[in-house]
Amino acid sequence: MKTKITIGSRGSELALWQSNHVKKLLEKSNKNISVEIKIIKTKGDKILDVPLSKIGDKGLFTKELEVALLSKKIDIAVHSLKDLQTEIPKGLKLSAVSKRHDVEDVLIARKKGMTIYDLPDNAVVATGSLRRRSQLLHIRPDIKVVELRGNVPSRIQKFLESDWDAIILARAGVERLGLKKYISSIISKDEILPAVGQGALGIEIHEENNVAHEILKSIHDENTFFAVTAERSLLKELEGGCQVPIGAFAEVKSNGLYLDGIVTSLDGALSFRKKIRGSKDKAKELGKMLAKDLLKAGAKVILDEIYKTVRLK
Repeated sequence: MKTKITIGSRGSELALWQSNHVKKLLEKSNKNISVEIKIIKTKGDKILDVPLSKIGDKGLFTKELEVALLSKKIDIAVHSLKDLQTEIPKGLKLSAVSKRHDVEDVLIARKKGMTIYDLPDNAVVATGSLRRRSQLLHIRPDIKVVELRGNVPSRIQKFLESDWDAIILARAGVERLGLKKYISSIISKDEILPAVGQGALGIEIHEENNVAHEILKSIHDENTFFAVTAERSLLKELEGGCQVPIGAFAEVKSNGLYLDGIVTSLDGALSFRKKIRGSKDKAKELGKMLAKDLLKAGAKVILDEIYKTVRLK
């Protein structure tokens, strides 16, 4: 008799790709299980005509999935880790993190090979991310940034039908959906630092679901886990959400864990960036330390101003 595991997933093409990816990995590693996917709509999927920063981001793409976990209607929830809030609700836990995809953002423009620097003066670039907006304006203050919502294919379609010069998306989502042909250039991490957890999948379960936890060990990637732990710790210390202009990237190398973090004002005028290295076993502590370094450098002024204007609850 096979153990049945139910995955809760958002209904977008990317969310379903992610859930099917986890399903395949689990079934390949565990011959005695059967996995089914149950689609659950989240608040973020239903409200598509309002900027994310105006809706508030606490559980925007996760809350309904977490309710289903708590009521044991599903066994696991697969999230883009950048969407998962740093404070996991009581009764739930982050059980596994998959091996990370490339983390960079990409530019989708009118010409192959075009970079941020090749865009014309006063170019119009669309993005739904305050993080991308602020870092882009820091590099190119002349650019006009417009709001963009929707799933990955619909964002690309909106661009193709628009008179915008470019849009910016996460490399992972574009490549996972087989839409690589639209990428004009990959934006280096030196230019725009990705969102916390970008490119990684986080798998959340009910804390009492030991069967699911054991099964998920087969697809858990330790180095990715240490890296995103450091990033999420930094974000938590800064009291940020996915709609605050905080970028971070951590990587485990042979001589330790490297963490890079940035906080940029919404107009791009002010930017504070710091780096730290330490033991991967101290990932959480490194995140806190780097957050304190950023605040000390001046990031507190930016964040205090943003928290006055951006609704986070």
